[in-house]
Amino acid sequence: MVTVPSSVIAPALRLMRANRVFATADGARRRVRELELRPTPYGPPSRMRRDVRIDVSNRGWPVYTITPFGSTPTGSVVYVHGGGWLNQIAGQHWHLAAQIAAEADTVVTVPIYPLVPFGTAAVVAAGIVDLVLDNLQWYGATCIAGDSAGGQIALSTALALRDEHGITLPQTVLVSPALDLSWSNPRIPAVQPSDPWLATPGGEVLARLWKGDRDILDPVVSPLMGDLAGLGPLTLFSGSRDVLNPDAHLLVGKAAAAGVDLDFHEAVGQLHVYPLLPTTIGGDARATIVHALRRGVTTPLSVGETPPAPR
Repeated sequence: MVTVPSSVIAPALRLMRANRVFATADGARRRVRELELRPTPYGPPSRMRRDVRIDVSNRGWPVYTITPFGSTPTGSVVYVHGGGWLNQIAGQHWHLAAQIAAEADTVVTVPIYPLVPFGTAAVVAAGIVDLVLDNLQWYGATCIAGDSAGGQIALSTALALRDEHGITLPQTVLVSPALDLSWSNPRIPAVQPSDPWLATPGGEVLARLWKGDRDILDPVVSPLMGDLAGLGPLTLFSGSRDVLNPDAHLLVGKAAAAGVDLDFHEAVGQLHVYPLLPTTIGGDARATIVHALRRGVTTPLSVGETPPAPR
C-alpha cells in the first residue's frame, strides 16, 4: 500500500466531494436509489496478499472466509465493513481483513450483509450473531470488528450475544463507529465544519431506513443506548475531525461507568476511519488492531462461554 501524508487526505476528500451523500437529505436519497438499481461489486480485489486463501459460501448472504497459509490459525474474527449502510465493501476493508488473518494468524469471516433499502439493523444483527455462533463452534475464541456503520453492527451484535446467548466476546474492535443514529449529540455541530466526509442531513435519512421497524434508540440500531455491563474488552479508534467522535467520548464514559475495559485511541486532527487510510498513522492503527485481535483470539473461553452446539 502506498503511504501518503495525512495532510493531503482532507483536501482530497473535499475535492472529490466525498460528503455528497451525507451533506443533504436529497443526496442520501439519490444515492440509495442509484445503488438500489445498480449495486456495486463486492468481491475481493484481484490483487491480495499471497499469504492468505479466500473462500466464499452462501449463508443467505455471501460470506467470505480468509485463512492464513502455512499455519494452524487460532480462533476467528468476524469483520463487518462500513459504508453508511448503503455502500458495499471496498478494497481498504478487504486489505485490512487479509492483514488481520495473516498477522494475527486467525480465520477472518467477512459477511456481505444486505444494505439499505433491503437490509435493516435487526435482520443484519441477527445474521451476524449467527455467524459468530458458527465461528465459536468451528474455530473457538471469536472476536468481532467493524468500521463506521460496521462498527455500529459489531457493537450491537456484541450486546445481543451477551443478552440472548450469555456470550462475552474476548475482544470487540470499533473503528470510527456509528453509535447513536439519532445524530443528537450537541457536540456534533462543533465538529461538523472540520469533517470533510460525514454530515447529519444524509446520515439521518440513512438511519431512518436502517432502523426498519425499530425505534431509533433501540440498542440494535444505536448501541450507545445499550447497557454495556458484562461486555468483554473494547478497542475504539476515533479521529477528532469526525462527527462521530463526540459519541465515541460518550462510549468511553459509559464503559468506564459499567466497568468495561475500553482501550481508546483518539487521533487528534485525523478523519473518519483513519485506520483504513493509506497514512503512517493509519498503518500504526492497523498494527494496533491486529495486536488487539491476536490477543483476543488467544484468550481462553471463560466458564459459561462454551461454544454452542452445531445448528
